Parts: sequence; structure tokens; C-alpha cells
Amino acid sequence: MTKPILIIGGRGKTGSRVADRLAARGLPVRLASRSTGFDWTDRSTWAAALRGAASVYITYYPDIAIKGAAEAIGAIAQLALSIGVRRLVLLSGRGEVEAQRAEEQLIASSADWTIVRASWFNQNFDEGQFLDMVLGGEVALPVDTVGEPFVDADDIADVAVAALTDERHIGEVYEVTGPRLLTFRQAVEEINRASGLEVQFRTLPAHEFLDSLVNSEVPDEIAGLLEELFGEVLDGRNESLADGVQRALGRQPQDFAEFARAAAAKGAWRRAA
Repeated sequence: MTKPILIIGGRGKTGSRVADRLAARGLPVRLASRSTGFDWTDRSTWAAALRGAASVYITYYPDIAIKGAAEAIGAIAQLALSIGVRRLVLLSGRGEVEAQRAEEQLIASSADWTIVRASWFNQNFDEGQFLDMVLGGEVALPVDTVGEPFVDADDIADVAVAALTDERHIGEVYEVTGPRLLTFRQAVEEINRASGLEVQFRTLPAHEFLDSLVNSEVPDEIAGLLEELFGEVLDGRNESLADGVQRALGRQPQDFAEFARAAAAKGAWRRAA
């Protein structure tokens, strides 16, 4: 392979992992993000990133669940096809209406597509929006007993790499989850067991959660996304396991406890001590 594989969102949780794995195989990689001039809100920046690529891993910023994401995915798929890039792998969201619309746009484009449909990442606790809460000693969220099949970003990356490098994955929807359901409280307990910390979990009313986002000066689009995810998506619709990792890779997905032990060993939550 002489043409590069384009990673849109190449510095994100999954994009960076996909890029590292491809580079380790000696495959050429091109990263696209705001730092390289690519901007999802400016379609004039898309063609330069796509031109000459062999295939594309697409992650939408800030999240594929936000309004307008579906139209953007449809538009970039058509643009890619118009300049000769047919192989497109999309990171989608489980149980999210806008994400499902984006999937439909990609499927309708006639591209050689693969969809990787993921649930909440394990890495939200050590690289994402819950890290500061863990470091502060309390994870306070508007959710109680709903189970979530947390999935590891490394598993997502492995599935994406397989899809980008093996034509057998064309036309597949891989719904990827971890191997068991955990409530957010149970996830925090796993972090405590792995790290020796005593992080507390507290269920708080939705209006308090939104107030905390405003007080933390979270951008409106991110606050709206979190409001939707906790107010709608975490209603039990994703309270089931799927076999996307097993079908794509022929192995079991990583358990949250394994993730927590590895993150603790790397010092992910050391400041909380």
C-alpha cells in the first residue's frame, strides 16, 4: 500500500490508537484534525485531507450524536467518492438517533463502508470527561441503576484497523461492547479496587448536572450532548451486550476491570491519591 490511510480525528481516543496500530504495521497514515486544517464546520477543508487517500477512518467532532452530524457524514462520503476514495469506516454511537441517521447516510452513499457502533468508552474515566471527577474524589452523574456495556478504546481501534485493512469487513455493522454490563457506580467501584482510591459515586438530579456544566464553562454543544446522552440514551436502551468485537476479531473484548488495573498501573489516577 502506497496511498495513506486517512484518520479523521487522528488525535482522539480511538483515532490516535488506530494511527499507532497502522504505523506499527508500516502502513502510511495521514491525520486530519483542526491542527492540520481540517474542520467539520468548513467543508472547503475536506477535499485536501481526502485527496490521494486509500481509505478513511471517520470520527465526527465533537460527537456523532449532535444535530447536523448525519448531513456532514453524507456529504463527506459523497465527496470522497467523487475524488476516488471508496473505503470508509465510520465510528458510530449505540442507541443515538443522530448516529443512526449518519449510518444511513453512509450506507446510501454506495461507498465500501464498515460501521463500528460503540457504547461509552472505558477511557472516559482516565482520558475523558469523567477524569476530573475521579481526580476530585467524586463522580456525580444523573444516572442510577442503568447498566452500560462499557467498551475499551483499544478494542474499538483493533476493529477499525481490521476494517481498514481487510476487505472481508466491507458492508459489516460491528456493534462493539464490553463483556458485561456495569452501572456507573459499579465502574467507579472497579476503579477503586484497581487503584486503592476511595472515589465516591453520587446520583444527582439532571438540573444539578446541567448547572455544574454551566459553572464549569463547558461549551454549549458539549453540554447539550451530555444532556441528551444522560437524559435520553441512558434509559436502558443499551442495556444489552453485542458481539461486534468477537465477530470482527475472533476474540473476547476487554473487561472494565482489566482496563482499570492497566490505567492504575500507568498512574492515570495518581493525583487523586
